[in-house]
Amino acid sequence: MSESGVLLARGAEGAGLSWPPVPWPTQGSFAERLSKNPFLMAPMAGVSDRAWRLMARAGGAAVAYSEMVSVAGLHFASEKTWELVLPDAEEPDLAVQLFGSDPSLFAEAAEKVGARLGGRLAFLDVNMACPVAKVVRKGEGVALMDDPAKAAAIVEACRAGLSRCGLHTEVTAKIRLGRSPERPMAVELAKALEEAGVAAIAVHGRYGSQGYAGRSSKAAIAEVVGGVGIPVLASGDALDAQRCVQLLDDTGAAGVLVARGSYGNPWIFSDARALEGGEGVPERPLELRLCALELHLRLLAATGEHMLKARQIACHYLKGLPGAAAARRRIMQCSTIEGFLELVGMLRAGIAQREEAR
Repeated sequence: MSESGVLLARGAEGAGLSWPPVPWPTQGSFAERLSKNPFLMAPMAGVSDRAWRLMARAGGAAVAYSEMVSVAGLHFASEKTWELVLPDAEEPDLAVQLFGSDPSLFAEAAEKVGARLGGRLAFLDVNMACPVAKVVRKGEGVALMDDPAKAAAIVEACRAGLSRCGLHTEVTAKIRLGRSPERPMAVELAKALEEAGVAAIAVHGRYGSQGYAGRSSKAAIAEVVGGVGIPVLASGDALDAQRCVQLLDDTGAAGVLVARGSYGNPWIFSDARALEGGEGVPERPLELRLCALELHLRLLAATGEHMLKARQIACHYLKGLPGAAAARRRIMQCSTIEGFLELVGMLRAGIAQREEAR
């Protein structure tokens, strides 16, 4: 068993998590697979590394996505790019999200990823939603929404690449409502992608020009749901379990992509499933939250990530806790796993002291 596997086997239960995770189903249609668990961990650049994905799977996510992976990076065999693709030894499977603009590079990348991951590739996703300027300037991300023909060609290229390595893994796509409100394209593009053979479409309910400002439009997502015959995943503002379930109900979507809602809250997936099933959400004492933070920190170190990432992660878990403001100041001085664990120990001692004083 790998180091991360040992950590999860020892620490998941104490953190209110479950291990091992339920693998992404290999049988049935995409809609049938989503019906078993409709809450997925979204791809997040700079965030959804191996440790984050392991925490999300332990928290009940049906599947987890990689960070955005450049098809050009894979073409040039960048080791740094491949690090984003390869799952941890303890991940049963992984959805890999690719970005770029050249259909031939997508075909090549799909074949390489499929050959490398084999049966551990849950499905391949194409990013047509990223609003970051340096991505859009290259005709990538949300810029692809202005060219449905090219977007469809990219999907077809990915399917061909997977076929060449003997996989029948599905291809999905993530889109927004359009590049800007002046040209809403979600329904038109979704139909073109459906015709090109995508198994499902994730729709972020904002325009590219909005970034992450304002509110995600549930009504616009519902329009896409009504416009295609394949499953639609709703994305945007799934910030807690209640809003995840509400997003399903209000849009008619088959699933929900959870991004920012998982910050410091790996339980959001199991909580959403509980609410969907008519159950309540359990209370989580401070000690349990500290156990989850400690597990996440240890996984970060075990998977070889830079510990400076842990600063933001720790701030997420400690948000709203007594003494969080003072702890944040200490966090910014930490740079090693030992320093972070020492801080967690101090927080535990503080909680114990407050309990004794009651």
